[in-house]
Amino acid sequence: MRTRVQVFARAPVSGEVKTRLWPRLGADRAARLQMALTGRAIATAMSAHIGPVELWCSPDCTHPTFAAFAARGILLREQESGTLGKRMHRALSQALQTDDCAVLMGSDCPSLAPQDLRDAARTVHTESDFTFVPAEDGGYVLIAVAQRTQSCLHRIFEDIEWGTSQVMDQTRERLGELGCTWQELAPRWDIDRPEDYDRLLREQPGLLEAIP
Repeated sequence: MRTRVQVFARAPVSGEVKTRLWPRLGADRAARLQMALTGRAIATAMSAHIGPVELWCSPDCTHPTFAAFAARGILLREQESGTLGKRMHRALSQALQTDDCAVLMGSDCPSLAPQDLRDAARTVHTESDFTFVPAEDGGYVLIAVAQRTQSCLHRIFEDIEWGTSQVMDQTRERLGELGCTWQELAPRWDIDRPEDYDRLLREQPGLLEAIP
């Protein structure tokens, strides 16, 4: 069965990303962290070996970091405008026009492993309509979707309070209302706040070696 992996990432522009880390890192170093996290996400997606990998870029595909990934054979797509839910729906819908399954992940979760992607794809192929990797802060860092969900897919992303601790709970409620089946893998932590950065220092210091 055909699976496509999609990575959402923001351009690592100083002064525009990781704002909650500025007091700790400064704007320039926070942008370099964003670049390193995107590189880790792409490496994880490629190492899963479950299908072609796309990098969905915000605000567009012109940043040199994105161009470097394109030179390595990663297909670039533009996220365009709209809420996070609308952008996710647009990306997943496009993949499901040709593929049996789509796996969409963010770029802020260095604790995601290739096996997580394999498990997510497997469960939507064989067991459920959706698979999620919840985030410890109440959102989710990965969603896998089966092609058979296309008719109701847009409903999953409507009226969700994106960026809050309610995202996963609201999504579960919506899935139940729609009669969809879903699986959840073990929760993961992502990098948003200074305490998340401290955890990164403890658990994955190697990622920071490339950040001057």
